[in-house]
Amino acid sequence: MKELSKYNIDIYGLEDKRYVYDFESGDAFFEEMQQDVIQHGTFRAQVTLDKSATMVQLQFEINGSVELTCDRTLDPFDEPIDTQGRMILKFGDHDEELTEEIEIINRNTNRINVARYIFDFIVLSLPMKRLHPSIRNEEEGDEEDEFEALVYTSHSDNEPDEEEITPDDEKEGDIDPRWEALRKLRGK
Repeated sequence: MKELSKYNIDIYGLEDKRYVYDFESGDAFFEEMQQDVIQHGTFRAQVTLDKSATMVQLQFEINGSVELTCDRTLDPFDEPIDTQGRMILKFGDHDEELTEEIEIINRNTNRINVARYIFDFIVLSLPMKRLHPSIRNEEEGDEEDEFEALVYTSHSDNEPDEEEITPDDEKEGDIDPRWEALRKLRGK
């Protein structure tokens, strides 16, 4: 927890104005977060804090890179991070998360820790499909073909669909035994 204590910002006693904080870290940060998404990486975060009588607004600018594992080849690769985010912490009687960007914090809160916000913005900036840069161009070309689907039908061209069977066909006795078994199940 020593690594995460670097991300504490004392808000008690701050004047109502703008403050800028710089944070820089690497693997130790991701280890302290106790998660399995990112193990290695480095980043630099600039946090701009605007304090007023009723709220604290936080603007985040995060740059760096993290090591990910390719979903297809399982090779590790570095994914660049360049993201921005915003959090609004409103003063109230209790702690509550209203939306992804707005939280209520107790008005007697002396200090906030921005490590969780930084981590969340980093994770949200990562691609859902984690592909090594060497195969990303191949994947973009394959996306057009990805939506072409094979159509499989369970009958040959000589066999009629159930909808094509007319009452005359039923009288002739030329009904495929598979359809006959289905008709019995339906109660016909």
